[in-house]
Amino acid sequence: MLRWLTRLLAVLLVVLLPATASAIPREDHSSIGEAPPRTEAGSPGLIAPLDMPVILPTAHLVAPPLPAGYVEKHLGWLDLAYPPVAEERIAPMVASAEAVRARLVGALGQPVLEHVQVRIAPTVADMARLAPAEAPPPEYASGVAYHGMHLVLLSMLAPHGGDAVDLDEVFAHELSHVALEDAVQGKHVPVWFNEGLAMALSGEKAWERRGVLWNATLSDTLLPLSDLDRSMPRTNHEVTIAYAESADFMQFLSRRSDALRFRAMIARIREGQPFESSLAEAYGADLHRLELEWHHDLEHRFSVIPILTGGGFLWSLVMVGFVVAYVKKRRRAQKILERWGREEAAEDELRARILREAEEAERMPSVIQRVSVKIEDAGRWHTLH
Repeated sequence: MLRWLTRLLAVLLVVLLPATASAIPREDHSSIGEAPPRTEAGSPGLIAPLDMPVILPTAHLVAPPLPAGYVEKHLGWLDLAYPPVAEERIAPMVASAEAVRARLVGALGQPVLEHVQVRIAPTVADMARLAPAEAPPPEYASGVAYHGMHLVLLSMLAPHGGDAVDLDEVFAHELSHVALEDAVQGKHVPVWFNEGLAMALSGEKAWERRGVLWNATLSDTLLPLSDLDRSMPRTNHEVTIAYAESADFMQFLSRRSDALRFRAMIARIREGQPFESSLAEAYGADLHRLELEWHHDLEHRFSVIPILTGGGFLWSLVMVGFVVAYVKKRRRAQKILERWGREEAAEDELRARILREAEEAERMPSVIQRVSVKIEDAGRWHTLH
């Protein structure tokens, strides 16, 4: 009964979290890939990013000239090109660029992002005009990183619905793809590693991912990472779980206590070692064992025990809700008691005044009866009562 109730609460959390209705890219290391799974009406929003690292032989690819009127800025390692209307929108992105680069250099432990060209377009259709003719971006992507070209394309508007894109977030995501390519010098890493790193370092959709992981952990529907080596799933439900767990597992591998191990793994991959052997040598455990340890970590964070002991986020929210409701109830009760006190004091005062007036009225006749009147008659005094 308790486990059923806990799962119900987790599902409610997922439902109540802000959903992002978006199309989902499919990673493929041989081509641009197929169209993503569509979100049906009434289905939960997906939390995968709207981007696509294009993995193609790029030696012969050339980016077309910029459209007339585009503004160009050269900021050392970063070359920006954008329409004049984007000046205000990109200001925060430009301000955060150095911090994003420093974070990637620190995480990967390699010289990365020595030169990156970022082109920003008003819409997805405009973004296609900024891309190499042989490799147009997918219609569902609001950001694209071109493997081997150090080229990133961003759209200011989402592919569907016309919502404004969070350029800071997508910029950090795409730079993560380029930085990882630099760090391993183009060597193979699994799709979950590539996408997980980009999502974890950009911090995108963190609340949604937490809810998805909570539900997947309690319902035992986590996907094996070995299934996510070359591509992401095709169904809405599984692709949502795949992206959430990829980001969380990357945070697990790169946590502060394992930062040196993570950088050592990257260095081994860079030198040409296969991914799994690089991982095993750096961490002293193979991928399967590390995945089991991560599952235990998930259970500790999201299962029944931490909820009962106060460590669960949802339980904390419930407790905070109870406390807030209790405080509000106490305040309302206090105000009611104070009002009742004032009313009772006024009633007591009125009752006392009425009693005093009644007592005074009762004493008046007796006082009058006791009044003695003396009169003189024929030289003698007489008392009248």
